[in-house]
Amino acid sequence: MDLKLVDPELIPALDAIPEFDIWSDLMVTRAVSLQRSRHIASTLPPVVGVTSSDHSITQDNDQDVSVRVYRPEGHTENLPSLLWIHGGGYCFGSMEGDDYTVKRMVEKIGCVVVSVDYRLAPEYPFPTPLNDCYAALTWVFDNADRLKVDVSRIAIGGISAGAGLAAGLALLARDRAEVSVVFQVLLCPMIDNSSTSESSFSITDKRIWNRHSNLQGWMHYLGRPTTSEQEPFEASKYAAPSHAGDLHGLPPAYIAVGSVDLFLDENRDYAKRLNGSGVTTQLEIFSGGYHAFEFMVPSAEISKLARDTHYSAIKRALFD
Repeated sequence: MDLKLVDPELIPALDAIPEFDIWSDLMVTRAVSLQRSRHIASTLPPVVGVTSSDHSITQDNDQDVSVRVYRPEGHTENLPSLLWIHGGGYCFGSMEGDDYTVKRMVEKIGCVVVSVDYRLAPEYPFPTPLNDCYAALTWVFDNADRLKVDVSRIAIGGISAGAGLAAGLALLARDRAEVSVVFQVLLCPMIDNSSTSESSFSITDKRIWNRHSNLQGWMHYLGRPTTSEQEPFEASKYAAPSHAGDLHGLPPAYIAVGSVDLFLDENRDYAKRLNGSGVTTQLEIFSGGYHAFEFMVPSAEISKLARDTHYSAIKRALFD
């Protein structure tokens, strides 16, 4: 990665990240990921005026799914909602790790957010994580009155692998036609397992999400013994939405990515295809941003701009 292309405010944070083999011990990686998220949250102002409650969703003949429902304090009327799906390359990350991020989102947007703690690969490869997310989506729909959620204004979204799951969930919800989704929020979505675009080769820095990690994450998520680079593999469209042949009938989308992100090309291509299929799509490319910069370096001006742009897009989609 050419650091000349990175926003100067983001470089000190990058320099402070130790090189770390996230694949040598995923249990350690998961613990480190949570610790890092909590550390970042501890440096930021506390969020006030947001309440949360934990719930367990029972699935037929399968493991329960945990969700956390966040709501603006004092609002008793039915509100629009967003099903939020955390990132982590399909192999780490957690509902708990995104707790501060989601609270801030609720504060800024004013909607209900339901965060889902889906099961992780490689222990639970595709389609289990997606099925967990679908169970959470249908749970919100079926319990809208109890949750005080406007059933006609349910959106889905996430970041990185979570955004990949959200994109797959949008396709699944369209095809099953059981729940109506009004909007999809895809922040630097991980949606193409083939990793053959120009930008997918451009990031090799071990301190951030890079080509090697991307190939490993996809291998684990798809339950494959080898990466797509070693053995090309055409994944299901619900796992890798870039492979979907028909994008008609999907909910409007907001896609955001940094210009120094290995997902730049696949995200830009997906946005173009969505618009070409009649799906209104807002694409935002933040110059100088690397993967998930707006949450890794929250105090940078480019991060503030990105988050404000995200929140504004979601608020317009749910409240206008």
